Amino acid sequence: MLDIIDLVNPGYQKAVDTVGKAAKASKTTEFTESAETDAKTDKKDETAPSGDTYVPEDKEAVKAEQEAKTYKPNMALVKQMKEEQAQIQTRFVNMVRDMLGKQGMTIAEGDGIWKTLAGGKFEVDEAAKKAAQEAIAEDGYWGVKQTSERIVGFAKALVGGNPEKIQLMQDAFEKGYAAAAKKWGGALPEISQNTRSAVLDLFDQWKKEGQEEPDDGESEKTEESGQTEE
Repeated sequence: MLDIIDLVNPGYQKAVDTVGKAAKASKTTEFTESAETDAKTDKKDETAPSGDTYVPEDKEAVKAEQEAKTYKPNMALVKQMKEEQAQIQTRFVNMVRDMLGKQGMTIAEGDGIWKTLAGGKFEVDEAAKKAAQEAIAEDGYWGVKQTSERIVGFAKALVGGNPEKIQLMQDAFEKGYAAAAKKWGGALPEISQNTRSAVLDLFDQWKKEGQEEPDDGESEKTEESGQTEE
């Protein structure tokens, strides 16, 4: 139930910035090439052969531009997911503080609440117990399925689903998980460990999907052509 999304965000944001810089670089290259072409036309030698001036294509710039157009980060969805997570986590933290406060326990600011929970030296009332059980149930908001899907969905939104950024996203998640364990004060609970495994499985699935080549029917056309020639 830690704010893993917020913890991994710096790594994810770096990926977003990389995509943005690539798009900016491609636009700058395009402007420069246009200016160079105009300059060459103006200074063209009268004895040179007639025809258009050939300007070599900048393959890296073209690739960067195509990538920026194809994989556009969905920042509206990122914002929505972060706001939703913040609201739900705030309600949870307030519930825990209220429960512990009734037992005369003072919670330190910052990471204090997580260390207190990790210590386990408190009583859980029935209302809090029921709410927690519902939250971490198989179909609960903090359950393994929803949490893992939410984390990977967040990663995809940040990089527009770009398969070339999967490893960057996975590394950011692992750093976030390690940071969460540090906040907790040791190994995270079993449900968190199971969630990590589910997240890594989803990343692997994303990698496989990115490696699959779209079926454009070319193979079928080739086979038909071969049969006709025979």
